[in-house]
Amino acid sequence: MMFALYAVAFFCWVSVSLSAPLSCEDLNRPLDTQDLSFLNGRWALVLASLSNPAHLGKLKERDSASISFASHSDSSKLSFTRDFSFNDSCLHVNTNVTVDGSGFIFHEFNYTVKILHTSCSDCAVMRFDRPGKPERVYLFSRRREVGPKELEEFSAQAECLGMTAPFVMDPTKKLCPAAPTAEG
Repeated sequence: MMFALYAVAFFCWVSVSLSAPLSCEDLNRPLDTQDLSFLNGRWALVLASLSNPAHLGKLKERDSASISFASHSDSSKLSFTRDFSFNDSCLHVNTNVTVDGSGFIFHEFNYTVKILHTSCSDCAVMRFDRPGKPERVYLFSRRREVGPKELEEFSAQAECLGMTAPFVMDPTKKLCPAAPTAEG
Protein backbone atom coordinates (compact mmCIF):
# COMPACT_ATOMS: atom_id res chain seq x y z
CA MET A 1 0.00 0.00 0.00
CA MET A 2 2.78 2.40 0.94
CA PHE A 3 4.61 1.61 -2.33
CA ALA A 4 1.46 2.48 -4.32
CA LEU A 5 1.19 5.79 -2.49
CA TYR A 6 4.82 6.63 -3.28
CA ALA A 7 4.33 5.61 -6.90
CA VAL A 8 1.28 7.87 -7.28
CA ALA A 9 3.14 10.77 -5.64
CA PHE A 10 6.13 10.21 -7.94
CA PHE A 11 4.01 10.16 -11.11
CA CYS A 12 2.13 13.30 -10.01
CA TRP A 13 5.45 15.05 -9.41
CA VAL A 14 6.76 13.94 -12.81
CA SER A 15 3.66 15.18 -14.64
CA VAL A 16 3.81 18.56 -12.89
CA SER A 17 7.55 18.94 -13.48
CA LEU A 18 7.20 18.08 -17.17
CA SER A 19 4.53 20.72 -17.70
CA ALA A 20 6.39 23.46 -15.81
CA PRO A 21 7.60 26.26 -18.06
CA LEU A 22 11.32 26.47 -18.70
CA SER A 23 13.33 29.27 -17.16
CA CYS A 24 14.74 32.04 -19.34
CA GLU A 25 18.20 30.61 -18.69
CA ASP A 26 17.11 27.24 -20.11
CA LEU A 27 15.18 28.78 -23.02
CA ASN A 28 18.12 30.88 -24.19
CA ARG A 29 20.93 28.43 -23.58
CA PRO A 30 23.32 28.11 -26.56
CA LEU A 31 23.84 24.66 -28.04
CA ASP A 32 26.49 22.52 -26.40
CA THR A 33 28.23 21.67 -29.66
CA GLN A 34 30.88 23.29 -31.78
CA ASP A 35 30.02 21.10 -34.77
CA LEU A 36 27.75 23.26 -36.90
CA SER A 37 27.61 20.86 -39.86
CA PHE A 38 23.90 20.30 -39.12
CA LEU A 39 23.35 23.82 -40.46
CA ASN A 40 24.44 22.85 -43.99
CA GLY A 41 21.67 23.39 -46.50
CA ARG A 42 18.72 25.72 -46.76
CA TRP A 43 16.54 27.07 -43.96
CA ALA A 44 13.35 29.15 -44.33
CA LEU A 45 12.73 32.05 -41.97
CA VAL A 46 9.52 31.23 -40.09
CA LEU A 47 9.48 33.54 -37.04
CA ALA A 48 11.35 36.70 -36.07
CA SER A 49 11.51 38.92 -33.01
CA LEU A 50 13.49 42.13 -32.68
CA SER A 51 14.64 44.33 -29.82
CA ASN A 52 13.62 47.47 -31.70
CA PRO A 53 10.00 47.45 -32.94
CA ALA A 54 10.91 50.14 -35.51
CA HIS A 55 12.86 47.52 -37.48
CA LEU A 56 9.75 45.36 -37.99
CA GLY A 57 8.73 47.49 -40.99
CA LYS A 58 11.71 46.35 -43.03
CA LEU A 59 11.04 42.72 -42.12
CA LYS A 60 7.37 43.03 -43.08
CA GLU A 61 8.37 44.28 -46.56
CA ARG A 62 9.85 40.87 -47.35
CA ASP A 63 7.63 38.24 -48.88
CA SER A 64 9.98 35.49 -47.74
CA ALA A 65 13.51 34.94 -46.54
CA SER A 66 15.84 31.99 -46.31
CA ILE A 67 19.42 31.25 -45.42
CA SER A 68 21.82 28.60 -46.67
CA PHE A 69 25.01 27.32 -45.13
CA ALA A 70 27.85 25.45 -46.78
CA SER A 71 30.88 24.02 -45.05
CA HIS A 72 34.13 25.72 -45.91
CA SER A 73 37.44 24.02 -46.62
CA ASP A 74 38.64 25.93 -43.54
CA SER A 75 36.54 24.42 -40.72
CA SER A 76 36.60 27.72 -38.84
CA LYS A 77 34.52 29.33 -41.61
CA LEU A 78 31.05 28.82 -43.09
CA SER A 79 29.63 30.24 -46.30
CA PHE A 80 26.36 31.93 -45.49
CA THR A 81 23.83 33.05 -48.11
CA ARG A 82 20.75 35.12 -47.35
CA ASP A 83 17.91 35.14 -49.88
CA PHE A 84 15.17 37.77 -49.63
CA SER A 85 12.05 37.96 -51.76
CA PHE A 86 10.08 41.19 -52.10
CA ASN A 87 7.92 42.67 -54.85
CA ASP A 88 8.53 39.69 -57.18
CA SER A 89 12.31 40.11 -57.04
CA CYS A 90 15.07 38.31 -55.19
CA LEU A 91 18.18 39.50 -53.45
CA HIS A 92 21.03 37.07 -52.68
CA VAL A 93 23.75 38.10 -50.24
CA ASN A 94 26.79 35.86 -49.73
CA THR A 95 28.99 36.23 -46.67
CA ASN A 96 31.67 34.13 -45.03
CA VAL A 97 31.26 33.88 -41.29
CA THR A 98 33.71 32.68 -38.65
CA VAL A 99 32.65 29.75 -36.47
CA ASP A 100 32.70 30.70 -32.79
CA GLY A 101 31.76 27.92 -30.37
CA SER A 102 28.08 27.12 -30.80
CA GLY A 103 27.56 29.99 -33.23
CA PHE A 104 29.35 32.29 -35.61
CA ILE A 105 30.50 35.88 -36.08
CA PHE A 106 29.48 38.30 -38.84
CA HIS A 107 32.55 40.54 -38.78
CA GLU A 108 31.23 42.97 -41.41
CA PHE A 109 28.05 43.65 -39.38
CA ASN A 110 29.59 43.27 -35.90
CA TYR A 111 27.10 40.52 -34.96
CA THR A 112 27.76 37.47 -32.84
CA VAL A 113 25.23 34.73 -33.53
CA LYS A 114 24.42 31.98 -31.04
CA ILE A 115 22.40 28.90 -31.97
CA LEU A 116 19.96 28.28 -29.12
CA HIS A 117 18.42 25.06 -27.88
CA THR A 118 14.97 24.30 -29.22
CA SER A 119 12.61 21.34 -28.94
CA CYS A 120 11.88 21.66 -32.68
CA SER A 121 13.85 18.90 -34.41
CA ASP A 122 14.10 20.63 -37.81
CA CYS A 123 14.58 24.19 -36.59
CA ALA A 124 17.49 26.46 -35.79
CA VAL A 125 16.89 29.34 -33.39
CA MET A 126 19.52 32.03 -33.84
CA ARG A 127 20.13 34.96 -31.52
CA PHE A 128 21.94 37.90 -33.17
CA ASP A 129 23.80 40.07 -30.65
CA ARG A 130 25.63 43.35 -31.00
CA PRO A 131 28.29 43.87 -28.32
CA GLY A 132 26.50 43.52 -25.00
CA LYS A 133 22.94 43.39 -26.35
CA PRO A 134 20.67 40.82 -28.01
CA GLU A 135 19.08 42.50 -31.05
CA ARG A 136 17.26 39.79 -33.00
CA VAL A 137 16.12 36.23 -32.62
CA TYR A 138 15.01 34.15 -35.59
CA LEU A 139 13.51 30.71 -35.96
CA PHE A 140 14.55 29.04 -39.20
CA SER A 141 13.19 25.67 -40.22
CA ARG A 142 13.41 23.13 -43.00
CA ARG A 143 9.61 23.62 -43.14
CA ARG A 144 7.75 26.83 -43.99
CA GLU A 145 5.70 26.88 -40.78
CA VAL A 146 5.82 25.43 -37.29
CA GLY A 147 3.19 24.18 -34.87
CA PRO A 148 1.68 25.88 -31.82
CA LYS A 149 4.15 24.26 -29.39
CA GLU A 150 7.14 25.57 -31.36
CA LEU A 151 5.55 29.03 -31.67
CA GLU A 152 4.93 29.07 -27.91
CA GLU A 153 8.52 28.08 -27.14
CA PHE A 154 9.92 30.72 -29.53
CA SER A 155 7.59 33.37 -28.06
CA ALA A 156 8.91 32.57 -24.58
CA GLN A 157 12.52 32.78 -25.84
CA ALA A 158 11.82 36.19 -27.41
CA GLU A 159 10.01 37.45 -24.30
CA CYS A 160 12.95 36.42 -22.10
CA LEU A 161 15.23 38.50 -24.34
CA GLY A 162 12.92 41.54 -24.21
CA MET A 163 12.05 41.25 -27.91
CA THR A 164 8.88 42.07 -29.83
CA ALA A 165 6.11 39.52 -30.16
CA PRO A 166 7.05 37.09 -32.94
CA PHE A 167 6.44 38.15 -36.51
CA VAL A 168 5.26 35.18 -38.57
CA MET A 169 6.45 34.96 -42.16
CA ASP A 170 3.73 34.05 -44.68
CA PRO A 171 4.31 30.37 -45.55
CA THR A 172 2.33 30.72 -48.80
CA LYS A 173 4.86 33.14 -50.31
CA LYS A 174 7.48 31.47 -52.50
CA LEU A 175 11.09 31.38 -51.47
CA CYS A 176 13.66 32.74 -53.90
CA PRO A 177 15.44 30.11 -55.94
CA ALA A 178 18.55 29.08 -54.04
CA ALA A 179 21.65 31.00 -55.05
CA PRO A 180 24.88 29.07 -55.49
CA THR A 181 27.04 29.33 -52.38
CA ALA A 182 30.67 30.25 -52.70
CA GLU A 183 32.83 27.65 -51.00
CA GLY A 184 36.47 28.32 -50.29
